[in-house]
This record gives sequence, C-alpha cells and structure tokens, in this order.
Amino acid sequence: MAMSKILPLLVYLVSLALAHPSHAQNSQQDYLNAHNAARSQVTVANIIWDNTVAAYALNYANSRISDCNLVHSNGPYGENLAKGSGSFTGTAAVNLWVAEKPYYDYASNSCVGGQCLHYTQVVWRNSVRVGCARVKCTNGWWFVSCNYDPPGNYIGERPY
Repeated sequence: MAMSKILPLLVYLVSLALAHPSHAQNSQQDYLNAHNAARSQVTVANIIWDNTVAAYALNYANSRISDCNLVHSNGPYGENLAKGSGSFTGTAAVNLWVAEKPYYDYASNSCVGGQCLHYTQVVWRNSVRVGCARVKCTNGWWFVSCNYDPPGNYIGERPY
C-alpha cells in the first residue's frame, strides 16, 4: 500500500529532474574542477570558490551583455575573459585558457610562440579564490568571466 503512494511521487520527481534545464559544465564545481585539474599538473594547491569574487564576475559579465567585447575591467581581481558561440560553456572557457600552457616557458618565465597569460593566471600559486560567471550576450554569444583573488601575473614572478 505504501509503495502505491511512493511510486507516483518518484515518477513525478524523476520527470521534474529530466525537464529541468541542464547546467552541465557551468556550475561552480565545473569551474573549480577545470581550474584545479590544470593546477594539479604543476603541483599548485586547489583554488576555492568565493561568492564575493563570483558576484564581481557576474556584475562585470552583465555589463558586457550588449557588446560581448573582451574588455578588461581593471578591477581589484585577476581576470580571464572568453566568449564563444553555440553552447560555449564555462568549462570550455577554462579549457581555452589552459590550452595556452604550451606557450609558457618556465625557464624564461615568458610566453613563447603564443599567448599564455590566461594560463598563468589559472595556475598562479598565490591566487587561492576564484569566482566565475557566464552570460548570454544580446548578439547570441556567451561571455565568460573568471576573477581571481589575489590577482596574479606579476612581472618578474613565476606562477608556480
């Protein structure tokens, strides 16, 4: 008798879960996983999520909705920006930044053959907090901002 009451409830809950839009690769944990995978490759401690930094990232991302331009905010945090079309995700943005790793030359502490400063910010040892946001721009593109506290990429300092 109890099972006959529980079964319709379970069916209802499963259908709600299936109907709910997916946030795959855009959650706080997805951003953290992508960052921390790159950081672990160079033995840098995991970065943690910070709601204050995330609020800053969201406010800045919202300010770019009308043009989706990758203009830096000059705010108090380190920053990585990306934009993409289609189903561009937060994880895809972090993966773009991490893909710059081959251009970072540790021996000379410089970028060689391409841009690497997004990558070095992702793995910057002293950046211990991150907050990210993803918004859809009016032109249909996605804009992703991740901000870091404390900021990194100081001239003359190595990221790790």
